[in-house]
Amino acid sequence: MTLHQATTAQDPGKVIYTARTHTVGGRENGTARSSDGRLDVKISPPGAVHAGTNPEQLFAAGWSACFESAIGLAARKRKVTLSEVTIDAEVDLHLAGSDNFSLSARLDVSLPGVGQDMAELLVKDAEQLCPYSKATRGNIDVTIRVV
Repeated sequence: MTLHQATTAQDPGKVIYTARTHTVGGRENGTARSSDGRLDVKISPPGAVHAGTNPEQLFAAGWSACFESAIGLAARKRKVTLSEVTIDAEVDLHLAGSDNFSLSARLDVSLPGVGQDMAELLVKDAEQLCPYSKATRGNIDVTIRVV
């Protein structure tokens, strides 16, 4: 079976990178490895006592890293100099009923040395630039704050 979900009629543009992973075992004692060998992780359910991360942690790490890069792009466009940007990301896994799973997320962004108004503008710009933010927009509850 092949499933392809086209979500937009827009031309997505030229593919500049494709991440390839191979995952076996899912949340229960699984493993995920990237084709280039840079990622090799054990997967376990949230709160498990055995070694491993979970998909929500991986998503939080990927999104926050991408969002930080989008802030950097926004700052360069606006000719704003940034010092160390930090993002604390939280991704919640929800369960409603016996099998209705969903996610919600929060990003707390710190931009030391940048005034509050400019920081909020850069975060707003980044939210429009970041592919993870585009993918989640309208699909899950997201809160992004400048702290």
